[in-house]
Amino acid sequence: MNIQIFGKSKCFDTKKAERYFKERGIKFQKIDLLSKGLSKGEFNSISSAVGGYENMIDEGNKDYCEIKYLTESSKIAKLMDEPQFYKTPIVRNGKKATIGYCPEIWKQWD
Repeated sequence: MNIQIFGKSKCFDTKKAERYFKERGIKFQKIDLLSKGLSKGEFNSISSAVGGYENMIDEGNKDYCEIKYLTESSKIAKLMDEPQFYKTPIVRNGKKATIGYCPEIWKQWD
């Protein structure tokens, strides 16, 4: 397995995801989403794995109104430029990916 956890340092679910993999002795790469963001290739891969970019948007973000009514291309550009709008954690294993804390899916990756 080649696990990558894209998250925010203050996100409770990101910390839970890291703990899940640590407890099972599974190595992972931790990536600070706010400072690094996602590359276009990572974005496309994760987007297709989770059923579209719409599922990656954090509707609970206090600034969600800034992105809610944008066109599709503008939403994607906003996500690429401002990674605070992503739901976290984004856990990726090759072409597979999940958004949020999803241990029931991660178990199947073993």
